[in-house]
Amino acid sequence: MATLRDVAREAGVSVATASRVINGHTNVTGPTRELVMAAVKKLSFVPHSGARSLTRRKTDTIGVILPDLFGEFFSEVIRGIDLVAHESGMHLLLGNMHGSAHETAAAVASMRGRVDGLLVMPPDVKPEALAANLDPAIPTVLLNYDADGLDLPFVAIDNYRGAYAMTKALIDRGARQVVHIAGPKHNRDARDRQRGFTDAMAQVAGERSPLILPGDFTEDGGAQAARLLIAGQMQVDAVFAANDVMAVGCIAQFIEAGIGVPGNIMVAGFDDIPLARHISPALTTMQVKIDQVGSTAMMMLLRQLRGEVLGAASATILTPTLIARGTTSGPAASDEATSAAAHRAPAP
Repeated sequence: MATLRDVAREAGVSVATASRVINGHTNVTGPTRELVMAAVKKLSFVPHSGARSLTRRKTDTIGVILPDLFGEFFSEVIRGIDLVAHESGMHLLLGNMHGSAHETAAAVASMRGRVDGLLVMPPDVKPEALAANLDPAIPTVLLNYDADGLDLPFVAIDNYRGAYAMTKALIDRGARQVVHIAGPKHNRDARDRQRGFTDAMAQVAGERSPLILPGDFTEDGGAQAARLLIAGQMQVDAVFAANDVMAVGCIAQFIEAGIGVPGNIMVAGFDDIPLARHISPALTTMQVKIDQVGSTAMMMLLRQLRGEVLGAASATILTPTLIARGTTSGPAASDEATSAAAHRAPAP
């Protein structure tokens, strides 16, 4: 492979001059620049990214640390990030932490010196523990995490109001006994969605002790919840799962047991992953536009890299939209009405 010294020799210039041309510096004359670029082309020279990073003190790489890299939710977040990063000539370095505070620290540490900025979706770690592991010199945007006193920009989903609006929509359609399949207890999104459900059941349906079944955001978790309902022969009008994947598992179990959806029971989810519109019947859900979580966070990070100072006051809260489909027999109200229901939900 050709080296920078080979390019300089071919162009008849110093190594320093060849380096300035390749790194885009402007203090080189036009004819000299043409000589160097002709040598680059002739020798098929590819700059060493590590060496360029040391020279420019930039890596053109963004670190992305997520709780997991498996599943449609995380792939959509990454897709949104990459759409913006690619347009800006940035590369992504992915890491995961599987919900552990210790692994979070290790994942963040592994990025130091290798990235220009960080996008982090923390697990349910305490703010002070998160702050202790983040380098204040590295621009950082948090995803799905309220800064909780940390002056860091973040992008989050209004899970509470989304869950409240979905529960109210099911009640408006005639459901009186709505069951919620919760997400993992340690997950912030799951807890906020459960609070939205319980508040809507208390304030709209007058149900002070709503039925909540445990779940884990997996398809099997949804199927297990459905089996509990079937075994208990419970009179249930609707199931609201804390995410679409559990809703899909629940529907499959109902259909296998000969229980019609939505004929015998309505089912709704949350997130609007691509699978939600392709199953039959198509799934009613709260549309989050998951890729927008990633793209919005990436745009905020680019602003920081360009010199803007952003803190928690720059946070973006994305409001979900109710998408009514076949699992609840179509819309109970117009898009405007369901959107308004989300905004009328009491403050969490």
